[in-house]
Amino acid sequence: MINILIVIPTFNNLKTLRTVTEKAVSTGLKVLVVNDGSTDGGPETLAGLSVTLLDFTDNRGKGSAILSAAEWAETNGYTHIITIDADGQHDPGDAALFPDLIRENPWTIIVGTRQFGEMVPFSSRFGRKFSNMWVWITTGWRVPDSQSGFRAYPVAALRQVKCQGRKYNFEVEILVRGIWAGLSIVHKDISVHYSDETIKASHFDPLRDNARISWTYTRLVLRNFLPWPHKVIFNTDSEEKLSILHPIRSFKLLLRESLSPKDMALSSMLGVFLGALPLIACHSIMIFFVATRLRLNRLVALSVSNICMPPFVPGLAVAVGYYMRHGSYLTEFNMQTLGYEAPQRLLEYLIGSLIIGPVLAVLVGAIAFLTGIFYQNLRVSKGTDGQRG
Repeated sequence: MINILIVIPTFNNLKTLRTVTEKAVSTGLKVLVVNDGSTDGGPETLAGLSVTLLDFTDNRGKGSAILSAAEWAETNGYTHIITIDADGQHDPGDAALFPDLIRENPWTIIVGTRQFGEMVPFSSRFGRKFSNMWVWITTGWRVPDSQSGFRAYPVAALRQVKCQGRKYNFEVEILVRGIWAGLSIVHKDISVHYSDETIKASHFDPLRDNARISWTYTRLVLRNFLPWPHKVIFNTDSEEKLSILHPIRSFKLLLRESLSPKDMALSSMLGVFLGALPLIACHSIMIFFVATRLRLNRLVALSVSNICMPPFVPGLAVAVGYYMRHGSYLTEFNMQTLGYEAPQRLLEYLIGSLIIGPVLAVLVGAIAFLTGIFYQNLRVSKGTDGQRG
């Protein structure tokens, strides 16, 4: 059963906290305010409101406040939390847009996409685009507002996905590590209010917090280049796994995650081309690294490369390579031709793969692209959409 709690972390938001909390209470959802060491008397303004207050005696950071709220939520039987900033930039009434989405997508981080107007500072616009780019590089997901603090999290995700960040950098880290752990991302447009008062109420330090966020992304990118896979904690239902044995289901899954037909085609082409080469025992590592460098979908590339598993593609490559060297086809298969002449067959495998690989890659890429266009149009006609790309 889905049980939702609104969480409002606050640190010295005297002028805005009560108004934000009143609006959150009016949604009908339970509200937990996490006082992150305020010294301005802000939490005292909540007297008379039906909220729960969690007090820190010192300022620990927004990430710590959210994690503490998740621990409290788990103890008290809540399955999801919606986080709202206390500086007045968010409209808590938008929380009413989230419960249905949470029920439809229980293992998803739902990110409120702020609809920026003219009052939004340039630094916020630039910071959002910069952060979105790094989320895409590290995960392959296009998240329109990766710096938004208006989100819904599964409590289990906050409890099980390990993050090092405890300040504002927590919100970008949990997004990336959550995706690595198997969570999906859904975005929902929300309103945002910028004024001199709300800008002053924000405690985001452009220098220190951007430095923390940059360091966090550096760690995440470096981790992404390591050759071992990320531990998948959620969404492990076998029906949701990509499999070469179930190509149609796999295509539908990828398109539900909004992998564009172009990205799907390019990732497939890379997987087939490298899969056709005689990179004996090194295919997966090479595909992983090259796909990462080219910012293509590694999972698609690795999955599609299975098309090139022995015996068909390697055998065809050897046949083509043999023909290129001798002007005739290899017709004798014995110890002499396959054993003693193995180095020659390996050379012919390489020569043939350089011909077979590109041809097969273009063919598979075209099929992937056309199939992607077909299902994308089908989904549009049904009025559904996704986020990955």
